[in-house]
Amino acid sequence: MYAISIDKQTINQMPVVTFPGRIHVIYAVSQVKSAVMALRSAHIVGFDTETRPSFKRGEHHKVALLQLSTDTDAFLFRVNHMGIPAPLKDFLEDKTFTKVGLSTTDDFHQLAHVSDAHPAGFVELQQLVKQFDIADMSLQKIYAILFQQKISKGQQLTNWEAPQLSEAQQRYAAIDAWACLRIYNYLKTGQFVPEESPYYHELVEQVS
Repeated sequence: MYAISIDKQTINQMPVVTFPGRIHVIYAVSQVKSAVMALRSAHIVGFDTETRPSFKRGEHHKVALLQLSTDTDAFLFRVNHMGIPAPLKDFLEDKTFTKVGLSTTDDFHQLAHVSDAHPAGFVELQQLVKQFDIADMSLQKIYAILFQQKISKGQQLTNWEAPQLSEAQQRYAAIDAWACLRIYNYLKTGQFVPEESPYYHELVEQVS
């Protein structure tokens, strides 16, 4: 068996990644058109969503935040405040524009509860990384394998429906979308050679 995998202990020893760009929180319909225009000026964007966590049996929440990021700017759309306005819906459905995400089927299922949008033009990273012998499927592990940096998950279970998103929440949300884009761009350059990954050889030894 030949595959690349990484353990939590190794990840926890890595430096924490920081978002290098600007973060724009979009909370009003009037802001959406200009945000989408900025996204369309990029060649490709990263994508993710956030939903308020449920801690009680039978409790469910609708998607609260939709993130789209270029290399330099992350746009956080507060879906719980405004739904999916037409310019954003059109962008999600535009099959000519590439959006990159991870576990997108789950995201689309969540979005279906708040919009009749039919997302198109998406690349699923969990399928892409298989071509590079990467066995781990979480964003944190994939990013650590490629860049030796840790994506902190400290804000994952916070309230994404809060009246105001904290700076920590904003950074977390921005990184999740931006990281998808960075992973895709790096793998597409052809610079990553699976056989040269230290995590590749570690797993080979374990299963030999």
